[in-house]
Amino acid sequence: MAIPDAYRANFDTLLRAAADGNLALLECTDAATGQPRYVVCAVAFEGEAYAMTPFGHLADDDPFKLYRPPEPAPLAA
Repeated sequence: MAIPDAYRANFDTLLRAAADGNLALLECTDAATGQPRYVVCAVAFEGEAYAMTPFGHLADDDPFKLYRPPEPAPLAA
């Protein structure tokens, strides 16, 4: 399963922000539910203000129960 280019580019941006010390964890409000979310953001300074670019939120539950690794590809016959 190939990772789409747009996701790879976002991940590369996230890595650069981490290397530069430009990551933040913000408490935000989920737009759909109104519940608090803890969001990983890249931080940039634009003009006279900071810009926060959200990349994803931390899992509310045990992430080992929420996600499975990809299935191995079948062997060619």
